[in-house]
Amino acid sequence: MITFGTYDAARHPRTAVLVAGLRAHGTKVTELNRPLGLSTAERVRMLQQPWRLPVLAARLLRCWAALVGDAVRHRRAEGRPEAVLVGYLGHFDVLLARLLYPRSTVVLDHLVFAGDTAADRGAAGLRVRLLTGLDRLAVACADVVVTDTDEHRRMLPDPDKGVVVLVGAPDEWRTAGESPAPSGGDDLSVVFFGLYTPLQGAPVIAEGVRDAVAAGASLRVTMVGAGQHLPRAREILAGTPGVAWHDWVEPGELPALVAAHDVCLGIFSDTPKGLRVVPNKVYQGLAAGCVVITSDTPPQRRALGEHVELVPPGDAAALAAGLVRLGDRAELADARERAARGRDRIRPQVVVEPLVTELRRRDVS
Repeated sequence: MITFGTYDAARHPRTAVLVAGLRAHGTKVTELNRPLGLSTAERVRMLQQPWRLPVLAARLLRCWAALVGDAVRHRRAEGRPEAVLVGYLGHFDVLLARLLYPRSTVVLDHLVFAGDTAADRGAAGLRVRLLTGLDRLAVACADVVVTDTDEHRRMLPDPDKGVVVLVGAPDEWRTAGESPAPSGGDDLSVVFFGLYTPLQGAPVIAEGVRDAVAAGASLRVTMVGAGQHLPRAREILAGTPGVAWHDWVEPGELPALVAAHDVCLGIFSDTPKGLRVVPNKVYQGLAAGCVVITSDTPPQRRALGEHVELVPPGDAAALAAGLVRLGDRAELADARERAARGRDRIRPQVVVEPLVTELRRRDVS
């Protein structure tokens, strides 16, 4: 098997989780990868703003030219691969993969629906229709489509093509979590990291933190990232003590930063997209040894409901109450035990099992 595309495993570890899991099951995986060098936010912005597309096209063509050369050399050395895994954000890459490998099983990791994501971030009309068309074209080029939740699988034009593989977390997050979080005295240390998109519910987080402190909770809060709802979150938390803001943390430094906290916050919006996903940060925070608080939605309850602390979506008061409760060290210890029991479920070799089963059903090694 080969992985193929312009994915960036450092910024977006989903493909790295799949590769690690497949290798743990004995699959030989060769990576043909030429990272595009754009973040998720930058890619979505380009798709939402057509005048930026020439920049995307130029970068993509340069990467594709290199990938074609890689593919030719690999085929000369190894022959035709039985399966090609197109990495995360591979809406365009899967078109090239289908052309280069017409007789191989093409697997598309379709973690993000472009049309759905654009709509969640405020786009409408023609742009959303075009991006939805791109989604349909991408999944039509694949033989197997990997999604992260059953809700997303059911959004596919042909759900029978879909295989649900939980996002999981790379092993470096688990390694970071092997060292206990440093004591913050009586303070409960809390971290959030993200792009401040609507599905993450940053205003709900800000209100929950503010109200928990007003109720007497002693919190030390780290907020990491930048995006659409950051100004509103800062406005809500203005004057709240114990809050530190970081616009950016290098991907390699993020696991240790998160592991140094007691609690990692997931997502809290009640948007349609927010009700369909289990975000990276939930898995990563759990792997890093944190107690995770996130919204009580069907996919999150189904994936990790026994091991994370769930509050109703969009409910800042419930989040505040959860933070106050975890300020009690006995409650925090109980929550840590529940979290620890869930960590083996999110290891790469475990989450990838449905894909391994599907590939074996197709006689693909």
